[in-house]
Amino acid sequence: MAYKVMGVCAGRKNGNGEIAVKAALKVLQEKGAEVEMINLFDYDILPCSGCEGCTMQMGNIAMGKQKEYHGCVLKDKDDVDQLVTELHTCNGVIFAVPTYDLAPSSVYLRFAQRFLAYELSFLKEIGVVKDDPHTVAGLISVGGSMHDWQPLALEVLQASMFTMSITPVDRLMIQRVGRPGNVLTTPEQVERAKQMGEHIWEAMNTPVEERSWLGDPNDGVCPNCHSSLVYPGDAHWDGVEFPYECAVCGCGGTLGTNPETGKLMLEIDPENGHIRDRFIDASRAEHLNEIVQTRIGFMQRQGEIKPLYDEYKSMEFPTVEVSR
Repeated sequence: MAYKVMGVCAGRKNGNGEIAVKAALKVLQEKGAEVEMINLFDYDILPCSGCEGCTMQMGNIAMGKQKEYHGCVLKDKDDVDQLVTELHTCNGVIFAVPTYDLAPSSVYLRFAQRFLAYELSFLKEIGVVKDDPHTVAGLISVGGSMHDWQPLALEVLQASMFTMSITPVDRLMIQRVGRPGNVLTTPEQVERAKQMGEHIWEAMNTPVEERSWLGDPNDGVCPNCHSSLVYPGDAHWDGVEFPYECAVCGCGGTLGTNPETGKLMLEIDPENGHIRDRFIDASRAEHLNEIVQTRIGFMQRQGEIKPLYDEYKSMEFPTVEVSR
């Protein structure tokens, strides 16, 4: 079988992220994969306007009120639709994103936050996408410092994978590379990027139901997604609650100790710890149900708040005028 892998960069041209992606793609190309690379700076990417057009359509189709899905209202106004359509044909993808203010850069987030309109499990269900590519991913954050100044970088990248049904199998935090080409002074990090290419190849050649995490097994606190973000659980909209919960994948359980490292880890409840696992389509479908039920509840009470809403709409305050 021929495999296709896309590299997605969101940093400077010829920067450290591009170097890492090229190192991984070269490994894959030599193994016979078809490879391609994009830099998001080369494309017109509008921000999500929050219009709710996509989720309204999804809810209407789920309730039988609408037959055809028209997609994102911005799809003919920028390049996102073409990029995501191409991504849906890829078996593997490697993202490399610079870290700004502890988290992924805004140009990547602008792209990723448009993914909801392209929820893959939904598009499969209604027949817009015929074949699930079962895409696997390698995630790379690139920063000028260590983990202490990149604590949200990989986690936010992982959180952006759910709606596309992309399964991360490896992640890499490139550290202390402040200038273009800096990563080449740390050859061990370049080698680790090449290893990610090997992992993507291995995952693509593994039956979907047998695929597993191929990165550092002791990475992170959550054994499911390997994120480092675990917090005391709160009640969900329908009453589901865990003692502790992974902020990224949503798995729940208690805190324990990693026998390999002696550090804290999330011990996922074997009975129900995966019922809100965001990497499972059914769990994300439950979130769509929450959105629909919330909307229905609002519509039922919309008349009550109309006078107050109109009052707030009519309020005006001085703004800031800028010269162009």
